[in-house]
Amino acid sequence: MQRIWIVLAALAGCGAVAMGAYEAHGMSDPAALRIVDSGVRMQGWHALALLGAALWAPRGGRLAHAAAVAFVLGMLLFCGAVYSLGLAGVSLGRVAPTGGILLMLGWLLLGSSALRAR
Repeated sequence: MQRIWIVLAALAGCGAVAMGAYEAHGMSDPAALRIVDSGVRMQGWHALALLGAALWAPRGGRLAHAAAVAFVLGMLLFCGAVYSLGLAGVSLGRVAPTGGILLMLGWLLLGSSALRAR
C-alpha cells in the first residue's frame, strides 16, 4: 500500500506543477487566477503530506493509512471543486468544504498515528 500512496503523491505533485504552469501562462482573469492558485497551493502541500503519510505508514499503521486516504479524497474533492469554479465557473456546492474537512482530518489522523506508534 505504501507504494500506491507514493505514486498518488507523485501524481498529485505533478498535477500541482502542471496546474501552476497553466495558471501562470494560460490564464488572464484575475479572479479566476486567485481561485486556481488556492487549489494549486492546497494540492502541492497535500501531495507532500500524502508523501509523508506514505513514508510514515510502516510505523504509523492503520491511522497513517487512514490519513493517506483522507489526503487523497480531500485533494480530489477540494482541489477538484476549486478548479471547477476557477476554470469553468461551475460551483460544486458543498464539495470543496467536504474536501477541506477531509484534508484537516488527514492531518489529525497523521498526528494521531504518531502518538500511537510503537
